[in-house]
Amino acid sequence: MTAKVISDVDADALAARGLPGLWYVVAKSVQLRAREVLGVRALGRQLALWRGEDGAPRCVEDFCPHRGAPLSRGVVIDGNVACRYHGVMLDGTGTIVRVPAMPDCPLEGRQAIIGYATAEANGAVFVYIPSADRPEPPPLDLPAEFTDPGWSGFLCSGLWNCNYQLAAENTADPMHGIYLHADSFTLAYGGREDLVRIDPADRGFLITRVAQTDQNFDWCHVVTEGSTNFIRLDIPYPMAGGPGGPFRVLGFMTPVDEHSTRIFFWRNRQVSGIAREAWRFLFRGFFEARHWEVLEQDREMLEAVPHTAREREMLYQHDAGVVRLRRIWRERARQILAAPTELTPS
Repeated sequence: MTAKVISDVDADALAARGLPGLWYVVAKSVQLRAREVLGVRALGRQLALWRGEDGAPRCVEDFCPHRGAPLSRGVVIDGNVACRYHGVMLDGTGTIVRVPAMPDCPLEGRQAIIGYATAEANGAVFVYIPSADRPEPPPLDLPAEFTDPGWSGFLCSGLWNCNYQLAAENTADPMHGIYLHADSFTLAYGGREDLVRIDPADRGFLITRVAQTDQNFDWCHVVTEGSTNFIRLDIPYPMAGGPGGPFRVLGFMTPVDEHSTRIFFWRNRQVSGIAREAWRFLFRGFFEARHWEVLEQDREMLEAVPHTAREREMLYQHDAGVVRLRRIWRERARQILAAPTELTPS
């Protein structure tokens, strides 16, 4: 059998749309209310989510196989989703379980649409988007901060009108902090000149500023291997920031389509006991608004970058992490395109 010839253009185009074969965060847990259906978009797919009778998330294509009405406009009955147009009921596998308008309808029992594996952790709902070479969901790889009770944090999310790659590259760029966020509570300190170093790290690589440590956003851990991709970084807090050491951010970027991204950022500190309560009080009462100001600076800058910016970029040494990320995305896209078939949304 002749191997497929995959061009860089094709690989980069797939990477820009979003790489399947991974678990993606699609919603906060609080958005998925009992007996309600939530419509979301991820990697160009329209998805309908709800909670089954056991309280666990369910996810299928947002498409009723009868006439194509969106299931996200439906209702939940007995743990299944029922289309509001004609009442056709489906379970979490995409199988038609009941057609109430026609008893013993031959459509009942047929798997008519795609059902997606789901998981829930640390206040977020994850959905596995299959690829041709990874059709079955692997175990969900969670950051240690999600499972260690010594960490306490908050989840924020937002819609950014930029490609997810731009959002990920921004988070993996420690040199932008001292410039874009120089008037913020935490990122106004440290030198404005430096070099960066790339080192291997658990499930990915580490980008570190060479000349300074623990003064600003000085390093980030980019996780690109396993069943989830995310970026971990620390922001030192001054003594006025209360207990708990550095402010640790875990960033997950979910492509909505080629030009928009849903960002999910966990803001954490390593605290317990009364210090934990003090940190949570301080964050809600004082630091949260300042964190949003920093995120808004990122969002406004990235949304202003033209879609064609890559065609005219002139990168330099500080962009080593960006170059590494793009190389990894391209190679993963090549693996998907080289598989015998490619799963695409209906």
